[in-house]
Amino acid sequence: MPEYTVAATGSILVVVLLELLLLRTRLFTKASYWITLAIVWFFQILVDGWLTKLDAPIVTYTREQFSGIRFPWDIPIEDFAFGFSIATLTLLLWEKAAIGRRPTASPRSAPERVE
Repeated sequence: MPEYTVAATGSILVVVLLELLLLRTRLFTKASYWITLAIVWFFQILVDGWLTKLDAPIVTYTREQFSGIRFPWDIPIEDFAFGFSIATLTLLLWEKAAIGRRPTASPRSAPERVE
């Protein structure tokens, strides 16, 4: 089994499970997340396509280590999996930290109890 493919697929699984079971930020339900991911992938296509183009590659892959599927142009599909995992994990941790910093209601603002 291609190691790069397994690692890339595993990274997606770990990030999604981390969100669903531990962090629970609801990031996947936000349009801003999907727009951010589209922007990341747009620039990834530009840079990764330049780095991995088959006619003059700067980065090469061992054929036995990945699936061999390249899309678009010459970009190994596994690179998009890692791009998803890296960007999503960063945003998940950022979102979780932001949730922890949100102010909570202070005891002074609570209504007084009438006895």
